[in-house]
Amino acid sequence: MTLASGRRIPAFARSTARLVRRVVVFARRRAVAFNELWKHSLQFRVTVSTLALSSAVVFVLGMVLQNQITERLLDTKRDAAIAQTRAAADTAAGELVGLGGETPEALSNRLQNALKKIAITPTSQDAAGSAAGTFVPVLASGGRDQSGEEPASAGPFDSVPPRLRQFVEANEMSWLEHTVTDPDGGRTTYLIVGTPLNTVASPLQLYLLFPLTTEQNTVATVQNTLLVGGLVLLLLLAGITNLVTRQVVRPVRQAAAAAEQFAGGDLDQRLTVLGEDDLAKLAVSYNGMAASIQNQIRQLEDFGGLQRRFTSDVSHELRTPLTTVRMAADVLHASREQFPAGLARSTELLVDELDRFESLLGDLLEISRLDAGVEELSAEFIDVRPIATRAVEQVRVIAGNAGSSVELVLPDEEVIAEVDARRVERILRNLLGNAVDHSEGRPVVLTVGASETAVAVTVRDHGVGLRPGEADLVFNRFWRADPSRNRRTGGTGLGLAISQEDARLHGGELDAWGELGQGACFRLVLPRRQEVPAGDPPLVLPPPDRIAAEVPLGLIEITPAPEAIFAEREEIGQ
Repeated sequence: MTLASGRRIPAFARSTARLVRRVVVFARRRAVAFNELWKHSLQFRVTVSTLALSSAVVFVLGMVLQNQITERLLDTKRDAAIAQTRAAADTAAGELVGLGGETPEALSNRLQNALKKIAITPTSQDAAGSAAGTFVPVLASGGRDQSGEEPASAGPFDSVPPRLRQFVEANEMSWLEHTVTDPDGGRTTYLIVGTPLNTVASPLQLYLLFPLTTEQNTVATVQNTLLVGGLVLLLLLAGITNLVTRQVVRPVRQAAAAAEQFAGGDLDQRLTVLGEDDLAKLAVSYNGMAASIQNQIRQLEDFGGLQRRFTSDVSHELRTPLTTVRMAADVLHASREQFPAGLARSTELLVDELDRFESLLGDLLEISRLDAGVEELSAEFIDVRPIATRAVEQVRVIAGNAGSSVELVLPDEEVIAEVDARRVERILRNLLGNAVDHSEGRPVVLTVGASETAVAVTVRDHGVGLRPGEADLVFNRFWRADPSRNRRTGGTGLGLAISQEDARLHGGELDAWGELGQGACFRLVLPRRQEVPAGDPPLVLPPPDRIAAEVPLGLIEITPAPEAIFAEREEIGQ
């Protein structure tokens, strides 16, 4: 028996624990759903708030009404009971004239006869007596002087509480509400009124027990009426509030949906105007604003199309004369040793500017294609580390002439990502060339980092840095932080803008950080798979302050020789 009981108890405990967990989970889900609905639905918030405030008002009003009704009933009952008691006391005094010196049995008989007379005599025909209702009379002998003796009584003397007896025995008329337990186990509340019979020689007290059953039933009926009426009133208020709020919220929701569609590109989306109220005025104003914005957007699109077309056409048209000039310049450059010194130097400058002009034309064509959205991404799964190495090799000569070292920090493991190698390499060349231009002869560090979903590359220089607010301007076309600075890369001012567009084409981002005197850092973040978002970047921005923290042991350092010259011209930004 003990073993079976011991088995049943753990099973019951487990079932109880599972039930509790289910209840907790259900409560949490309901709380979350309520919270979401509360945050996203104005109609729900207004309805619930109105219902809560109305509930508080109805509760307070119900309590006040119940208390007032209860007090009025008891006051009326008490006044009628006191009048009834005084009339009964006169009747009892008339029946007990000359009482004194009787034996206990004779005294008890006379008290019983007096009770019958009180019950039979129509002493309650007036308004006060009739309002008191039925009662149970009690007669008892004794007083303060006879406290040690057992008092003689007639009627349910045990139902009279001792504290009421004390007042009545002290010749004071008193009343009290008292609950009595019936022989069958029920409980009845009485209004007990007691008065001394001062006209009798022997000390006697009269108690009338008036049951409050009718008043309790009346109060219960009032409570149920108030409860049902309050619930019905709250439901009506909730329905009315919901209906009124819906009339206001529905146009707002329609306006929000129209605004979302308008923001998504449906410029013809408009609101329906019904009536002439405030919501109709809102719809008219919204439609006017949408029409104005649509006209401005179309004008900007037309202007942007003309601008892109102009840039593309001019770039293409300049290709032919530029080719002719390039051929002539190459002939002059090849024969520069036969020219005087000044003319030979002019020939070299002409070739340098033609290189920059060709680079500018290439960038203009590239940016026009990016603006037109006709560029396609030729992405494949490859290791990013060789791309970074090639980009560093291509700026080796430029960094040597600037007196800067380019330091490369690569992970030990392969960094496989779905990228367009040509575009990523172009981004890194642009970033490295920009870093060399502003490094002031200090080291430039390129770091590659990877996470499960993203690849990040940072290019950090320790040069002049950026002023506050310039980190958002460096990607603007043709923007330069210091126009007077001598550029070593022959840049066109479009490299960073093209790099940012290439990063966006990959589904990534390119951002910058810089402080005056601390240098600048550019970070390229690309997703490892095109259909998976990049998530959190594996490399932080701003970067660590110390160079030693950026260049740990085991890095690959490429430092150009001071005497290195341009073996071939690298077109930074192409």
